[in-house]
Amino acid sequence: MNKKTIWITGGSTGIGKALAIKFASKGWNVAVSARRAELLNELSNSYENISSFPLDVTDKEKCKEVFTEIKNKYENIDICFFSTGTWDPKKEKDIDVDQMEDVFKVNFFGTVNSIKAIEQYFRDKKNGIITIVSSIAGYRGLPNSTGYGPSKSALNNLAESLYFDFKRYNVRVCLVSPGFIKTPMTDKNDFKMPFLKTPEYAANQIYEGLVNKNIFEIHFPKSLTITLKLLSFLPSKIYFGLIGKLTKYQKK
Repeated sequence: MNKKTIWITGGSTGIGKALAIKFASKGWNVAVSARRAELLNELSNSYENISSFPLDVTDKEKCKEVFTEIKNKYENIDICFFSTGTWDPKKEKDIDVDQMEDVFKVNFFGTVNSIKAIEQYFRDKKNGIITIVSSIAGYRGLPNSTGYGPSKSALNNLAESLYFDFKRYNVRVCLVSPGFIKTPMTDKNDFKMPFLKTPEYAANQIYEGLVNKNIFEIHFPKSLTITLKLLSFLPSKIYFGLIGKLTKYQKK
């Protein structure tokens, strides 16, 4: 019996790396992509069933080329997990148009480029899972999040739209909404992160949601995400008041 295969972008650090190790430990073939080839090579050299496929997801043509390489190596791909993201909190406190364009180029359009590369393959295959990694920051507007939050909100909407489009082909679209996970990206935050979890915790939650459950959204930790989901349903006046107090947000 052939091993199953997963392709993970953003696989050099954080959640992507932890998930690559998790799937590899379960006997899957794992193709990992990210911009930093040296980190991918360290990972692939440590696990015989992890292979490195360096990629900058902002390059549309390169996304297609890399996916072709993965197909040629493994023939059958069961899950694609697109988790590339960027965040610079120092530049999020003002309307920095260049910063916002960069964030959307990586977080949103990088994911779109990746999905476009595998679109026809999964339509023809008529099974499999396409996974889009968003964030709790995409649920509703938050202070000091002029680029990151909107980019994640766009991914939420994209995932819901694609759910309908791919369901016709028996392909599952899955949205992943992590809370605060200790990664090089969240290490930039200058505030105390509630319910902070490890990348390994995130990997376990995602593996369970993808392999053993048939759900649209995998969100964790529930103690945080369910609270935020409930808050998102509140009228704007109440929501703004509560979030303002919770984040100690003050007018300049």
